[in-house]
Amino acid sequence: MGGYVIALDQGTTSSRAIVFDRLGNVVSKAQHSITQYYPYPGWVEHDPVEILQSQLRALDEAFENSGLLITDIEAIGISNQRETAVVWNKRTGKPVCNAIVWQCRRTAGECERLKADGMEPYVREKTGLLIDAYFTGTKYKWILDNVPGARASANKGELICGTVESWLIWNLTGGVHVSDHSNASRTMLFDIKKLDWDTELLKALDIPESMLPVPVQNSMVYGKTVKSQVWPNALDGIPIMGAAGDQQAALFGQACFSPNRIKNTYGTGCFTLLNIGSSPFVPKSELLVSVGWSLNGKTDYVLEGSVFHAGSAIQWLRDELGLISTASECDVLADSVSDNGGVYFVPAFTGLGAPYWDMYARGSVLGLTRGCTKAHLARAVLESIAYQVADLIGAIPEEYRNEIHELRVDGGAAVSDFLQQFQSDILQIPVRRPKAVETTALGAAYLAGLSAGLWKDTAEIERNYSDERLFIPRMDGKDALMLFSKWHKAVKRSLRWSD
Repeated sequence: MGGYVIALDQGTTSSRAIVFDRLGNVVSKAQHSITQYYPYPGWVEHDPVEILQSQLRALDEAFENSGLLITDIEAIGISNQRETAVVWNKRTGKPVCNAIVWQCRRTAGECERLKADGMEPYVREKTGLLIDAYFTGTKYKWILDNVPGARASANKGELICGTVESWLIWNLTGGVHVSDHSNASRTMLFDIKKLDWDTELLKALDIPESMLPVPVQNSMVYGKTVKSQVWPNALDGIPIMGAAGDQQAALFGQACFSPNRIKNTYGTGCFTLLNIGSSPFVPKSELLVSVGWSLNGKTDYVLEGSVFHAGSAIQWLRDELGLISTASECDVLADSVSDNGGVYFVPAFTGLGAPYWDMYARGSVLGLTRGCTKAHLARAVLESIAYQVADLIGAIPEEYRNEIHELRVDGGAAVSDFLQQFQSDILQIPVRRPKAVETTALGAAYLAGLSAGLWKDTAEIERNYSDERLFIPRMDGKDALMLFSKWHKAVKRSLRWSD
């Protein structure tokens, strides 16, 4: 029968698999959480084997729940948490240590060294990024320098590395070592114009080029699934035909194929991406330029702003403070008060991303009075997410910002009506929430399906898009500006706190 694609969506907190049909509808899905490790303050790790096993379980269950045959599946597409570093032995397949997660700040000192050496302009020009512990390159160096025997093994050609999609593809295919252009562009090692690894940056971080995967387009045949010791009951012979970092995949899933289309994903962090077309540039602001996707020899670039904590701030209320029992309860509390009572929350648990890029900022709650309740704090947490997104959009160059007439949204926290209405109010533009809520996985499915011929082109994909709800600004613009200025006052208090 054919006509179906499986998307693997490997995220920061869980591994999911979703079966989509030709119209982009969800046929079945499965999800398994993964463990977060915090060995020291500011450090975040995952077990790569757990990532793989949880993803394989989700894949097997989603396929079984679909009721389909293997012959019905045209392709597999992959979206993944970006910047997370995995290093493993290419003979045994065993990781040399836990994966260093994108949120981890342990390489801040190495980043300071690179800046002191005058590398910032070069990194900016070649990679479109800033020097920050967020990105993968310094994580690879940390592993080679700190895991006993890793440097010697790497120099012998025994170790290879990759971001999470590389790790998954290598295991699913029995040894194909590739990285798609969107993920490669987030390593701080990749020349985004030449679409290849940069030898000067590899030299600066002392990373053997032999460790790195082959850079590839986002929609093509990477290999086919094979049975192995880690996957004895494999869905054998299904081609893996698309991959993208989760945020680029979400932009693709939101059908933002034209320049000046913009989306924000409210996940563990917040990620605002603007399609800027085929000409990358070095922005004057603190935003980043990365590869969006490469299709049929043509590359689309994106301007991106990232904040580290969004949905994770809601989880903090639930798991650490116990002020709510479910994420949806945060909405109920926030709606129970007419305003934030003067309370502002800055979720800088592991520093601040764009447009501040302060590795030493830390979380803060300001404006507390004796009349403050947990409802005011819950509202402040939700509002902080919207403020951070507004900061990102405010940093977009004026010639692009003037062409932004709406924001498309997705991710777990996008279901919050309170948050999306407040987002529209603060930005003073409409916010569109699509019917297809699984946009990250859908983007991976679209990329794979294009390669498989399931969809003819992006125009056919765009016809699948429709709104679930449109949020229109209700707040007076002057009131929105006043609230926003107080947010900036709160942010200043949190900067450089742990320096």
